[in-house]
Amino acid sequence: MTDYGRGRGPEPWHPEDPLYGDQGWTGHQTQQGQVPYAGAPQQEYQQEPQYQQPYPQQPQYQEYQQYPGYPQQQYAQQQYPQPQQGYTQQQQPQHPQYAQQPQPQPQQPVYDSQGWDTGQGQYTAAVQTDPYAGADYAQQPSAGYPGETPDLYGTDEAFPPPRPPGRRHLEPEPVEEEEPEGDLRVGGAGRDGDDDGDDDEPDGRRGGRTKGGKPKKRSGMACLIAAVVILGVVGGGGYYGYSYIKARFAPAEDFAGEGAGEVVDVEIPKGAGLGQMGRILKEAGVVASAQAFVDAANANPKGKSIQPGVYPMNKKMSGAAAVALMIDPTKLNVITVTEGMRNSKVYEAIDKKLGKPAGTTKEIALRDSKNLGLPAWAGNNPKLMDPLEGFLFPTRYDLSKDSTPESLLKQMVKNASDKYAELGIEAKSKELGLENPLQVVTVASLVNAEGKNHDDFRKMSEVVYNRMKKTNDVTNQKIEFDSTYNYAKNQSEINFNLKEAQAFNNPYNTHFIKGLPVGPIGNPGMDALTATLNPDHGGWMFFVSVDGNTTTFTKTYDEHLKLVAEFQERQKQKNGG
Repeated sequence: MTDYGRGRGPEPWHPEDPLYGDQGWTGHQTQQGQVPYAGAPQQEYQQEPQYQQPYPQQPQYQEYQQYPGYPQQQYAQQQYPQPQQGYTQQQQPQHPQYAQQPQPQPQQPVYDSQGWDTGQGQYTAAVQTDPYAGADYAQQPSAGYPGETPDLYGTDEAFPPPRPPGRRHLEPEPVEEEEPEGDLRVGGAGRDGDDDGDDDEPDGRRGGRTKGGKPKKRSGMACLIAAVVILGVVGGGGYYGYSYIKARFAPAEDFAGEGAGEVVDVEIPKGAGLGQMGRILKEAGVVASAQAFVDAANANPKGKSIQPGVYPMNKKMSGAAAVALMIDPTKLNVITVTEGMRNSKVYEAIDKKLGKPAGTTKEIALRDSKNLGLPAWAGNNPKLMDPLEGFLFPTRYDLSKDSTPESLLKQMVKNASDKYAELGIEAKSKELGLENPLQVVTVASLVNAEGKNHDDFRKMSEVVYNRMKKTNDVTNQKIEFDSTYNYAKNQSEINFNLKEAQAFNNPYNTHFIKGLPVGPIGNPGMDALTATLNPDHGGWMFFVSVDGNTTTFTKTYDEHLKLVAEFQERQKQKNGG
């Protein structure tokens, strides 16, 4: 920018002046007669005497070219003032294409005697060679020197004043249309609802304000939504904090008492910990919270001995009451077949647990024995009192709402058959000199009924095998076990008449028949089975339990008679005789 066109003044242009040193501005009309817009009438500078001021030489204008965004006639119609004082107008014909105008050629500056630029000879007016010369252009009113002209940017029709390059928008921004009254826009949004109201608008006003400069009104819906969001955040955070503090520091929720009302079956799976048990009870409505059950179980010395299974429990029990019930094995909704238990006792237990009339399960067992899964080598002798005897394997059986006598019997028979196959009793029976695998089960049932422990079982199985030998002339191959007579009589008596037992003709009574009974007299456990397959081989022939707890084994009949006499004397004293 040169000093041309400035009036007298004591101070030079300050660098903070928006027009100071502004080179390369394009497409912006300056106020004080600077380079005209492209397409506007070009003017020839005439030399004017300049006031010689000791200022440094200002940078020269760079080349200007036509701003492509504005047609020529637009500038003419909008009445932009053109400097005329001391200028010679040149006409340009109107042309639909905006031709590139020849640019003013810089000339050597003229300096005074002190070396200051006089401002003379800076530019030579461009000479137009447009073939359309002669067209009549509307003459624009002339502008005076700076300080003598009115503010042309203050009118409503004027373009906004030029901006420094750092704040200039190179591309024109769309002018926001004024919204009609009644148009509700949340947060001052535009028509498409995505304006945040903060961007600068083309007219220099901030978003969120109308063209009159007044703040836009926020709608009541926006305030309501904001309030709901704030309340939701505050309420949710408060509830979370309350729940966290309550769960961490407050005592666990618990019911009181033994519970009342509906009884539910709760199944505890194998390997379940106290936490899992508590959650299962909570879901079933038995306890108020899993933590109440866990706390009660940890406080009870037997709390960690709770067994898996099905427990019939009341709803709304306290944690302590639930633990007290579950540490009692008799409270389990299960059927436990103990080692050596007879089938008759198992049938009674099933009827009781399932709520069936007495005799229901026994009738099903005898009627459908061939359909319950017995192995091929079992249940074929018509003299058998119960084909399922010895095949209801001793273990615990959990009951459920779907349990039936048939389902339980099938499960018990399957367990026994699997165990017998695992032990390989078919092959072992031949090694032991037995007729079939059923006799292995029968021997195991005898030793299980007479013995107390595994050592007894091994010695007792040796007694059975020795008495079955053809060389046995002491008992004449009779086994003479009291347990067989009791089974035939469906009783469990220790004191009975021996002569009556020897005279009782029954295929199970070993006081009457030689050798093994026709079938098992109970359901042997694993200890009795393994002892039967691996006897002691000590040559034992007799045994008696004098005190009812310890079993004494002997090899001769005389030793046995002494022990029998001692036993009978104890029995008389016990009965008061």
